[in-house]
Amino acid sequence: MTRAAIRVEPITGALGAVISDVDLSADLSDETVAAIRHAWLEHLVVFFHDQDLPPARFLAFARRFGEVIEYPFVKGLDAHPEIIPVLKLPNEQINFGGVWHSDTTYLTVPPMASMLVAREVPPAGGDTLFANMYLAYETLSRGMQKLLEGLVAINSSANADASRTREDRMKDSARTDARQEYVAAHPAVRTHPETGKKALYVNVAHTVGFEGMTREESAPILQYLFHHQVRPEFTCRFRWRPGSVAFWDNRCAQHNAINDYQGHRRLMHRITLAGDPPR
Repeated sequence: MTRAAIRVEPITGALGAVISDVDLSADLSDETVAAIRHAWLEHLVVFFHDQDLPPARFLAFARRFGEVIEYPFVKGLDAHPEIIPVLKLPNEQINFGGVWHSDTTYLTVPPMASMLVAREVPPAGGDTLFANMYLAYETLSRGMQKLLEGLVAINSSANADASRTREDRMKDSARTDARQEYVAAHPAVRTHPETGKKALYVNVAHTVGFEGMTREESAPILQYLFHHQVRPEFTCRFRWRPGSVAFWDNRCAQHNAINDYQGHRRLMHRITLAGDPPR
């Protein structure tokens, strides 16, 4: 297949690229979708600017890459329940997702990917950080790699650092069918089903311990990994403007929404794409 002519500009050596010369609201050709997916797999997260994507068109774009699924805790838009608003109001102090994490690793089948489109952004601040979990794994010592390859990580939705970031939205838009807690066990190192590469698959927001160990025994290993996996040289930083889109691979990248815009409103729309059980 001939690859479509899109412009892909990496933004750091670790991960992230801006894609231009494409209108995501259009009916994209198979070649363009394939080119975007190729760039996404290579760079882990891709960004687009100045996109006019009302909810229906945003959903249409997302469905070219996978099955859209709903978020377990917060209700979506009335007309489009698969799209959840990621909102922080001027009076609120905590932002949604303001901690390093991979999305919903407390589910038995975590999502493949997530997409965000910016609707309203503060005059400054509100950037999002991303980190490369391939690099996080590859730069560990061989001894640590060997230890982790035999470990299964326990992930919980009730971990305090993560649950507090959704408290404001749970007050006004909680799903009535949400469980009190979701818990799932996944390999501490997962193999990406498309690239075949290994990625570190623990995160400070959701991983609470290792199977077969107490939390006290797990804690020193996890604390080391939580600091190691977000070293600056593994990361990139994205500045939003209205109409910006981010599309990241939840299987090999983490993200962290920076909470540095107190007194301002920020609204994003998020779509989640179905994944596969980590192996």
